[in-house]
Amino acid sequence: MSADTAALRRRYARRYVLGRVTLYLLAILAALVCALPFLWSLVSAFKQNQDLYNPSNDPFAFNRPATPDHVRYLFTDTGFPTFVTNTLLVGAAVVVITLLLALPAAYSLARLDRPWGTPMGIGIFLVYLVPPSLLFLSMTRVVVALGLADSLWSMIVVYPTFTVPVSVWLLIGFLRAVPKDVEEQAMVDGHSRLSAFARVVLPLVFPGIVAVVVFAFTLTASEFVYALAFVSAAPKMVVSTGVPTQLVRGDVFYWQSLQAAAVFTAVPIAFVFNLFLDRFVTGFTMGAVKT
Repeated sequence: MSADTAALRRRYARRYVLGRVTLYLLAILAALVCALPFLWSLVSAFKQNQDLYNPSNDPFAFNRPATPDHVRYLFTDTGFPTFVTNTLLVGAAVVVITLLLALPAAYSLARLDRPWGTPMGIGIFLVYLVPPSLLFLSMTRVVVALGLADSLWSMIVVYPTFTVPVSVWLLIGFLRAVPKDVEEQAMVDGHSRLSAFARVVLPLVFPGIVAVVVFAFTLTASEFVYALAFVSAAPKMVVSTGVPTQLVRGDVFYWQSLQAAAVFTAVPIAFVFNLFLDRFVTGFTMGAVKT
């Protein structure tokens, strides 16, 4: 090996190492910037009132000793545990209903060659684009007519109206990515269409199902307008409406307890989201490309 070749290789090696180090430093910097609001909320949740009210104090440090009083207040003097339970119940029910409706609809539009398939798929997606603020008055009348006011069932019945359309559109793209030959081979081996769908197709579209589950649950947990319009009784409220209702009273903000509620709500969702992040991203990107 000549000296010039060795020098060139060392130069490219240094450039590669420098590029990787720069990339990781930028990634760490971006992660810290994104984590600053969460860290600020976590520190604020354990601050004393005197520490919080003094504008000269460092907002990211404990200038006075930390106290768990505000976190204890959140769990003992408010309905936060009930709000979390209600949110989980509503989210789980909406996810199940969304999958039960979206999977057959997406399968029929992706597999059955009908002239109305594409227009109907586009129409289903356009329904999702209608702002919820334009529909909550009419939806409220429907909920009252069904006798579901001030109950969790009001949200369970209405939320699928905006989770199902986008879920159908997403699953259509992912089902089209699965070759028909795989399903037809299963039917040749003696499976019915339903059995082939359950045994062959569903495992292949699992990333899309994960994307639908994460999307439907997070959208349900963060929704505010319908939850506020349908439920006024505190024991039936979810986190999005119960926390601000009980911790914002006129011009009095229970700030540390509000930050504690944000932290305890965000951590489980963030953990589950990151647990299935690869499949979630795969579900959205594959569905977008193949639609």
